[in-house]
Amino acid sequence: MAVNYNNLDHGAGDGADMPDDGAGMAGKGAGMAEGSASPADIAEIRKKIDQIDTEIIRAIAGRQQIVADILDGKVKGGKAIRDEAREELILEEIRKKAVEHGTDPYFLEKLFRDIIRFSVRYQVNALVDHQNRQAEKSTIRVAYQGTDGAFSHQAAIRHFQDRYDRVECLGYTRFHEATQAVDAGDADTAILPIENTTAGSINDTYDLLEKHDLFITGEEVLHINHCLMAVQNVPLEHIRRIISHPQAIAQCSEFLSREDWHVETYFDTAMAARKVRGDQDLSQAAIASSYAAEVYGLEILQRNVMNQEKNYTRFVVVSPRPIVCDPQLPCKTSLIFSTTDQKGALLDCLNVLGEVGINMTKLESRPRIGHPFQSLFYLDFEGNRDDARVSDALHRLEAKTKYLKILGSYPVVESEW
Repeated sequence: MAVNYNNLDHGAGDGADMPDDGAGMAGKGAGMAEGSASPADIAEIRKKIDQIDTEIIRAIAGRQQIVADILDGKVKGGKAIRDEAREELILEEIRKKAVEHGTDPYFLEKLFRDIIRFSVRYQVNALVDHQNRQAEKSTIRVAYQGTDGAFSHQAAIRHFQDRYDRVECLGYTRFHEATQAVDAGDADTAILPIENTTAGSINDTYDLLEKHDLFITGEEVLHINHCLMAVQNVPLEHIRRIISHPQAIAQCSEFLSREDWHVETYFDTAMAARKVRGDQDLSQAAIASSYAAEVYGLEILQRNVMNQEKNYTRFVVVSPRPIVCDPQLPCKTSLIFSTTDQKGALLDCLNVLGEVGINMTKLESRPRIGHPFQSLFYLDFEGNRDDARVSDALHRLEAKTKYLKILGSYPVVESEW
């Protein structure tokens, strides 16, 4: 596998894929009926399934409206967003009802865990927006690196679509252009990939967080599902050249090493898909999301070409001002610091947090530009900067560092794996 870096001037990262919706409306039950039913009967059965699916959607939408009403009562009464004991009772009852109705209790438990997770996410976002007066806005402008169908584009839509009437996504070729758009007021916020479970940290994003006067106000975690796509559904042996973002190439290195393909890096996965469509070269393919294939009218030659199934990218949302995060919400705080030149200085800094039981979730070092052989440390930990215990620890940490920049406290996105 020969990799050509001619099409790229920096190695910033890309994000995660949206889930595929390849299955038809008719489910397993309809498929079993087809062996003995006439075509007319099958069509009628499928109509019934479609009607049930519509009823399910309406029921979930109705449930969500009730959740919104409950949130209003919780906010006024000062009650916690989440009641995990009640959630477990709900799931126990779901399993019992599943058995009573002759269906799989494990499947329904997973389904309702997702529904509960979605409800909690909605309540957290609504509370954050209310406390930061974001609920008064109907439109948000989000800068991202890439074009329509890019993973960052999908992350932006997922993060904001339920919070605003209109999400205006502004694509840029490079990451620093997206952050500059926020600096200039051309965008309200930007969303940037910061780490991937296969390829690791995205260094350009860390460098931009230090360079720009921006704050982390949220995070998004998406599952990556890379696909190989081309203009037509040609055999893999007909493909000679594959283009994609360097992060995607790294995440799919095992698949790419199987054949003697010429692999070239490109600015963005969706841009690579768009180029394949524009070139109309049957020997050329791109690695991108199934959503990008849909946007650009490409045929998917093979799905799931990444090295590992549990492949996730974490994005951070950056804005000109920090947010207030309610004390009852599980929060994460991010910061940047540099240590003194004393022996054991880094350990002393970390002990400040460890001594009060603060759990660190990420520690990353980067060269400090303009300061030869000095490092900047990027740290994430569980906790809210407005909590007295955390605030006191941060004041003590500041006294032990040469440089400290608090990037913000923001709600933790619940893991889906």
